[in-house]
Amino acid sequence: LFCDHHMSHAASAFFASPFDEAAVLTIDGVGEWTTTTMGHATGNWNGNGENKIDLFWEQRFPHSIGLLYSAFTAFLGFEVNEGEYKVMGMSPYGEPNYVDQVKKLITIHSDGSFSLNMDYFAYHYSAHHSFNGRFTSLFGEPRVHNSDFFTARSAPHRAGETEAVRRNQYYADVAASIQVVTEEAMIAMANALYERTKSKRLVMAGGVALNSVGNFKVLQQTPFEEIYIQPAAGDDGGALGAALWAYHIVLGQPRKMVMQHTYYGQDYTDDEIRAFLDSTGAAYECFEDDDALLDRVVEEIINQKVIGLFQGRFEWGPRALGNRSILADPRRAEMKDIVNTKIKFREPFRPFAPVVPVECAAEYFEFPGVETSWPARFMLMVSPVKPDKMDAAKATTHEGGTGRLQTIDRDTNPRYYELVRRFGEATGVPILMNTSFNLRGEPIVSSPANAWWTFTNSGIDWLMIGRYLVGKPS
Repeated sequence: LFCDHHMSHAASAFFASPFDEAAVLTIDGVGEWTTTTMGHATGNWNGNGENKIDLFWEQRFPHSIGLLYSAFTAFLGFEVNEGEYKVMGMSPYGEPNYVDQVKKLITIHSDGSFSLNMDYFAYHYSAHHSFNGRFTSLFGEPRVHNSDFFTARSAPHRAGETEAVRRNQYYADVAASIQVVTEEAMIAMANALYERTKSKRLVMAGGVALNSVGNFKVLQQTPFEEIYIQPAAGDDGGALGAALWAYHIVLGQPRKMVMQHTYYGQDYTDDEIRAFLDSTGAAYECFEDDDALLDRVVEEIINQKVIGLFQGRFEWGPRALGNRSILADPRRAEMKDIVNTKIKFREPFRPFAPVVPVECAAEYFEFPGVETSWPARFMLMVSPVKPDKMDAAKATTHEGGTGRLQTIDRDTNPRYYELVRRFGEATGVPILMNTSFNLRGEPIVSSPANAWWTFTNSGIDWLMIGRYLVGKPS
């Protein structure tokens, strides 16, 4: 029994969504020989309807939006299939001054299809290089991997380093340009898909569906009214898609499940956590009263301490959504630099996510319908911050005045929700800064041992793990 790559993407998105029918868009690097598909899906809920996914159009290798973006990822000094989100984070520091040059590499057609000019690329014949000499003749020398990236806007105190600022600003402008062209391609495909299906609902999957800036543009600039993006939209969601395809299409079983959260990983009991902490000799405080623990953690955050949060089942997919997270006060802009450089040990231009109770999101973000948005639950859209709220959460407002928000509700994650709510009650700002509980280059922690290692090898001040609070020697 074989489910091909893009069908697994499509099934992972549609059969996890709440929709009874939807247009389907999958965009990635390449799977088998396909790079993009468009289609339409219907579902059988409780014996009504038909489980069916019709992928009626495809783009084949070597023409690929994902591989185009990856070529620029490599050019900008990041690792392919790992650093694409860094390009997206770099792009707001630049201006899209090189869109015309990027468009020498890609033609976007009126029917939503696209073609690449393969004269500039090497990935279709090389296992080691994404682009060739003609590419560098057009865009110049690639950025050196791991070189220090800063601009006059991201590091005004280094504005005197004029040559480095000039060089880095060029790379930021290139990042902004490929981001704009990628968004244009996504919007063109979505508009063409709407014209073909006339559906008001869209499901998306594939690695390009993790481009949260582009996702918001698709929502805002196409006729689609609702979008669902399966949170493990990349290849990590393939196994889910294949299983759902087999269950619903091959076996014809009716739909029952909507993926409303990502907490499907392993859980650890309080006894297991205590046993591990005892084995390390760590000093910890045990809270029988959860309210007392939450109040204490909120107090520490207000006192500018950084918290490692480890609770419940770990998240499935690439985002830390409150069970394996690092939390901090977003009100001070310098908290971004503290967590980036002293705790995560990562590039200082990288943004952090604002987590906000769903009922408060519309007050802070220019995101129509945010209260019912599924991608906002999974941190899969970047929205403008309202102008009068720009200074409320400076550490999570990225360059250009946006935030890759996560909305939360009490039912989905009660303790996480209460931390944010109580922080808002105490400070007037119902937002916390959230980033994944890991150090640069490492996976998100999954076990108490992982959490302890990351806690002790970073500047995190407190570890909230289960019902225990672990500090560091003063």
